[in-house]
Amino acid sequence: MYNGHKIIVVLPAYNAAKTLEKTVADLPDIVDEIILVDDKSTDNTAILGKHLGLTVVQHEVNKGYGGNQKTCYEIAMKHGGDIIVMIHPDYQYDPKLVKYFAEFIADDYFDVMLGTRIRSRRETLAGGMPLYKYIANRLLTIFENLISGRNLSEWHTGMRAYKREVLDKIHWQNNSDDFVFDSQMLFQIVAHNYRIGEIPVPVRYFKEASSINFWRSLQYGIATVWTGIKYLFGFIK
Repeated sequence: MYNGHKIIVVLPAYNAAKTLEKTVADLPDIVDEIILVDDKSTDNTAILGKHLGLTVVQHEVNKGYGGNQKTCYEIAMKHGGDIIVMIHPDYQYDPKLVKYFAEFIADDYFDVMLGTRIRSRRETLAGGMPLYKYIANRLLTIFENLISGRNLSEWHTGMRAYKREVLDKIHWQNNSDDFVFDSQMLFQIVAHNYRIGEIPVPVRYFKEASSINFWRSLQYGIATVWTGIKYLFGFIK
């Protein structure tokens, strides 16, 4: 609890058993509840989550990255979350920074917070981000900034925090169940003119961290461009 706000962290998980405990251990005391949604993992992610005392929800079928997030937000809102922080449980993003994400929203500086991994090309590549992903990230972000009128340093982060009002008003339930869910949601946030803040986060790519392959990345990039075009012509509201 911070400044009267209930803070809930949601973990959209798929085969995250190797990194889940480290992720949870680094979450700050400011967090009131941790909700893990297991998307039909083939490892013991859900069992470990229960052992760690998390609120665990298990999908009976794999619903995809976007479908997982939909369940995360539905449960967090039912549990009375005022500030909902989404972080991947693969330890690619630093959980200790959740404190600052929540405080910026609770203190009414921003409605949405993003964790940006892009501070310099050298640092990003040294952190292990593949070169083709870095280039795609930069090109897509430039495109999205141009058509949205924003100047965000990264549109493709897996660490985000939302004021409850944002999730109440945006129709994220109608978004894709795939990876493009994140891009769709951010364009919806821009369309509603919510205040977006950013915090730099370290780049941490390693063997156990989740990462989609080249072809899935290509599909994601094409879907993101199409989402931007729909926003440009007023089809995303």
